[in-house]
Amino acid sequence: MKKEPANWLAVLKIAMPLCLSYIPIGLACGVLLHAGGLNTWLVALVSLIVYSGGAQFLIATMLTIHAPISQIVIMLFFLELRYALLGSSLSHYLKKSSHKFILGFAFSLNDENYAVNYLKFATDKYWTPSNALLVEHYALYTWAFSNVVGSLIGSSLHINLVIVDFALTALFLFMVTMQVKRRLTLLTAILAGALSAFFCVALKSTLGIVIATLLASTAGFLADRVIRSMAPGSSLLYKVRGPSGTRETINEQELTEERLLKEEQEKDKDHDHE
Repeated sequence: MKKEPANWLAVLKIAMPLCLSYIPIGLACGVLLHAGGLNTWLVALVSLIVYSGGAQFLIATMLTIHAPISQIVIMLFFLELRYALLGSSLSHYLKKSSHKFILGFAFSLNDENYAVNYLKFATDKYWTPSNALLVEHYALYTWAFSNVVGSLIGSSLHINLVIVDFALTALFLFMVTMQVKRRLTLLTAILAGALSAFFCVALKSTLGIVIATLLASTAGFLADRVIRSMAPGSSLLYKVRGPSGTRETINEQELTEERLLKEEQEKDKDHDHE
């Protein structure tokens, strides 16, 4: 029999694409933080405590223009406010975990590992909170290591920031694509992108992303509730919703398959008796 890989190795394989994508972005972030006046030890500390590419790029940019610390803190607060939404959407899967575990989980949560874990929680009934925490730790250590290496290299490494911006955009597009299992999810994602662009331009602040996320997710939730109340195939809206790919639906499919298999086995037994 083929031996099953160790759990840490199986989780590492799932987290590996995310970890590899962090390396070039982390190097660039380390270089920018070094240019902003932070030494290697401070870069490592910021990487472990803040652990947010957008926030760390913001810190580096504001340090280079000699912005006051109070302004940096306020900007970071609004930029990272989205994690209240991300964390709440995972709370259902962590409700049996201890407060100590949830504290550690929240500390190492960020956008990318959230997307990976939410996808696994929603589609894999064997995915556990411990596995999710392991994904966060793999990503965190890779990010911190890349930041430190970028800081050590310092100004000797020249990175085109346009490429870095494209890498971030491509990473988020990949995460969105992996989560799209229904047409309604795709429409909600498109709505969120359009609203984000509108509010960011109108407000001239990343707070527009938070507002767009709230509006788009609320609209998607209400639309899903309305469509669920309809009979299957009764209207065009039901077709727009598309098939569900959640863990609950997968479990229902498995139960149906098991029931059909038992019925076939019982029929075979009756046939043999005859």
